[in-house]
Amino acid sequence: MSSAGAGRAPSEQEFLSRAALTVFRLNGQFLSVADELARPGGLTAARWQVLGAVLVEPLPVAGIARTMGITRQSVQRIADLLVERGLAEYTENPAHRRAKLLRATEAGRDAVSRIGPPHAEFAARLAGELGLENLAETLGALDRLSEALDRLAAADRGASSPSGAQGADRGASSPSGA
Repeated sequence: MSSAGAGRAPSEQEFLSRAALTVFRLNGQFLSVADELARPGGLTAARWQVLGAVLVEPLPVAGIARTMGITRQSVQRIADLLVERGLAEYTENPAHRRAKLLRATEAGRDAVSRIGPPHAEFAARLAGELGLENLAETLGALDRLSEALDRLAAADRGASSPSGAQGADRGASSPSGA
């Protein structure tokens, strides 16, 4: 990636590269912080993420993966570990006989509740560092970027699908509404 010369505005490609590198760096930073925050609950960032996805309602592994934007296989591996440790359990799925639902157990809910105090403290420190208004603006920008990438991916799927628009509609039924 080349940087913009003096007095020259960065190109679209340079903005995209810088955005991607910043998001990759942020991802690593968030995972590091999340691992620290998850420690009091006896969890890792990945286990916390999957367990957190099913605190409100049980979900199929594929639905969790779609919501989180990662592979079903990655979520399956983590879900199986959570079940093995008694933090989650599989239940029958009335909508699909083979795709069981993952549900947090009482032990899983307890583990996540132990993360609450350090999470709240870190959130307050971050808000103090950036200010709530800047945090809200940042979240808005990240949401808009994510939505734009979703739209472009859907358009690309539709363009490569033999049936055109039908491919763009596939993601519309995801539990996240994306």
